[in-house]
Amino acid sequence: MSSKNDIINNIRRHVSTEYDMPEIRVEAVKFDNPVAEFLEISRSVGGDAVMLKEGEDINTFIRALYPKAVTVATNLSGITIPSFNPDETDDPHSLDGVELAIVKGEFGVAENGCVWIPQNVKQKALYFIAENLVIVLDKNRIVNNMHEAYERIAASDYGFGVYISGPSKTADIEQALVIGAHGAKSVMIILY
Repeated sequence: MSSKNDIINNIRRHVSTEYDMPEIRVEAVKFDNPVAEFLEISRSVGGDAVMLKEGEDINTFIRALYPKAVTVATNLSGITIPSFNPDETDDPHSLDGVELAIVKGEFGVAENGCVWIPQNVKQKALYFIAENLVIVLDKNRIVNNMHEAYERIAASDYGFGVYISGPSKTADIEQALVIGAHGAKSVMIILY
């Protein structure tokens, strides 16, 4: 028998009274307008988020934001900006130097401005190696809080997924906040 099992068995022998697990009820934050809250919080964490206007072309909008981006990676249909499909590479190292990656988010969280992105590209390195990241997200897929977010992914079988909230940042160096320290230097969320 292992040490772990010995310890567990000793604990069991010395427990005289057992109690039922208490019901835990969490009153999580809810917003009157989750979309407006999501937009505001996304900006406050160093990223940016915008609502695409009715009839506005997403390709024109993205091109205006990143006019000098030459190396653009996306596997999204409907994106006509000259780009390459990152799913056509077997080597994640070949994604080094991507100036702009355009990916799809599954849902957003108003409470902290993050977006859940299941692995929807072949090389998950794309989310972290691109200089700039654009996340396209349906405005009807924003939940209030992380409790609701985890309920959404609990029943799903994701091999990999990540919550992204703004660009990478660190405050370790001389107590100064550095944005774009590792990973994307900018994150733009476009709600449609």
